[in-house]
Amino acid sequence: MNLLKFIPIKLTLFIILGILTGKYFNLSILYASLLTVLALLILALLFYKRTSRTSVYFGSCAVLTTVCIGILAVSLWQPKNWKNHYSHFENQKRNSYTFKIQEVLKSTSYAHQYIASVQKLNGKTTSGKILLSIPNDSLHTLFKVDYALNAHGQLNELKAPLNPHQFDFKSYMEGQGIYHQLRINKNSYSLSKFHSPTVYGIASSLRTKIISKLREANFPKEELPIVQALLLGQRNDISEDTYNNYKNAGAVHILAVSGLHIGIILIVLQFLLRPLEFLPKGKELKLALIVLILWGFALLAGFSSSVVRAVTMFSFVAYALYLNRPSNTFNILALSMFFILLLINPMLLFQAGFQMSYAAVIAIVWIYPMLQKLWLPKQLIIRKIWQLFSVSVAAQLGVLPISLFYFHQFPGLFFISNLVIVPFLGVLLGGGILVICLAMLNALPEFLIIAYAKLIQLMNTSIAWVAQQEAFLFKNIAFDSVQLLLSYAVIISFLIVIVELKFKRVIFFLSSVLILQLYTMGSTLNSNQKKSLTVIHQIKNTILLEKKGEQLRVIATNEKTTKRLVANYQVAERIKEIGFDSLQNSYTWGDKKIFIIDRSGILPKEQNIDFLILTQSPKLNLDRVLDSLHPKKIIADGSNFKNYIERWQKSCLQKKLPFHYTGEKGAYYFEE
Repeated sequence: MNLLKFIPIKLTLFIILGILTGKYFNLSILYASLLTVLALLILALLFYKRTSRTSVYFGSCAVLTTVCIGILAVSLWQPKNWKNHYSHFENQKRNSYTFKIQEVLKSTSYAHQYIASVQKLNGKTTSGKILLSIPNDSLHTLFKVDYALNAHGQLNELKAPLNPHQFDFKSYMEGQGIYHQLRINKNSYSLSKFHSPTVYGIASSLRTKIISKLREANFPKEELPIVQALLLGQRNDISEDTYNNYKNAGAVHILAVSGLHIGIILIVLQFLLRPLEFLPKGKELKLALIVLILWGFALLAGFSSSVVRAVTMFSFVAYALYLNRPSNTFNILALSMFFILLLINPMLLFQAGFQMSYAAVIAIVWIYPMLQKLWLPKQLIIRKIWQLFSVSVAAQLGVLPISLFYFHQFPGLFFISNLVIVPFLGVLLGGGILVICLAMLNALPEFLIIAYAKLIQLMNTSIAWVAQQEAFLFKNIAFDSVQLLLSYAVIISFLIVIVELKFKRVIFFLSSVLILQLYTMGSTLNSNQKKSLTVIHQIKNTILLEKKGEQLRVIATNEKTTKRLVANYQVAERIKEIGFDSLQNSYTWGDKKIFIIDRSGILPKEQNIDFLILTQSPKLNLDRVLDSLHPKKIIADGSNFKNYIERWQKSCLQKKLPFHYTGEKGAYYFEE
């Protein structure tokens, strides 16, 4: 099948190209609008000349127009491009704000966090979203969606990662249109007595009421977070151990309301509403009810990105079933992706969930029929197991490169998790909806609570068992963006060969495999020859990472707090051996002399130090130290008090010496 002959697929590919262009060139709304209007005018002129519609010029202009629309979509979505965005107003040291809570995030051990819209800044009407945080204090009133509050403070830009290979929280939040953070305390805000409800607030209140009713019905506390995740799209209360079990078992997608859940709900609705087809205009009524229920479920789940894209996708599937044209699934997927990216949020393209969702569905549509042609058992039970296995393998193959790129691990027993869970997911969803409805009516019988809780408990136990088979969980797999693209080239070329065995296709497949192998070998060789020494930023700790090929030496005052940081570094730098060492005062890197002054305040006997590292807030007169040691550069890490840092900065500024504080400039890399 030549997929590129279908117009929706072409449009989607070119809109994606436009979004990528708009993302990396970041044009203003004015320039993007001018480009789009110009392209549309040229296209209309060529369309008016009927003889030009089949020409290369018309096709090229249509492509250019679609790309420009993608660029414009990104420009229109970027909140900073709008004149009333709060960032265009004067930001003083102390500002007054009026906020409205849009989303409640998972609390940390230190603070409660929220996404809030800025409605007013110093009395002026504004727009835009910020990350709002308040200390985790028992006296603090937890905010809810739609709460309005007045606050005072100063916005701070979200910080880029300070250490190598650290999660880029700033980039992640910017992908959601959030650029600043405001930290407030109980004395710097007041709740407004008046706030207008929104659909998000109404949905949040309904979810809160449902959870409250389930608690009143004595639903077990251990299983309640799973119900919230499966049916309400709320994962904040799931324990870290449970979440890790699902992740390691390759079943974490169960905990997020996504395409799998919506697809099952669509199948159930198709079955339950089939009698409507016998009524006049029954098919139209059935379609309307299905779409209405799906979007109602999306509202209940809080219109999260995963829910919106899944409901949009399956709304198109429902329409295709209504037209009795379910065969051309690629067209349906392309259309749903086109409208999601163009009308809802073009930046979803850069989110892992969006990528994995469409990769899984496309793989199922493409690979599943191939596996069924290979073998179709006659026995019903074996055939059903084979079908579930085929779906699981197809989906896993589709998301494998993306999963390795983002999570650097592969659950070898993923098919067992899916074989156990997927057949019962319909029961879990249907039973959960029944439990919620009865709880809301105060008519939830105890036996149903026990039965449903036992079912969830059985699922959790099964997942935990699979997750504990560590021999089948492959972790710390180094996998970069180039390997991601080359892996998909290998998979796609292999599938093309299976469809029709041709010499050119075989050459393309073998070439893809060879290039992937050569790149992987080259990356490993380059990493093995690399040497580096880095001063890492971590509060209340001093960390130096010394890399020599595949070996990493971690020099730290507190080894326990380096676990996650070292794990990320190990994967990205292809480290095989890790050793730990205690911190010393003197080191040599190449021909450079490095001396560390800690809380003991011990000074070196020799002079002319190249690098002086200050750690653990040593009590010293830095001016005298600088005069005696004559260092070329001063480095201070995160273990020092901030008032000490400020004093040292002034001393270095007066003596015109370079000063590097890891809390502001990030980790320091020593050159070879």
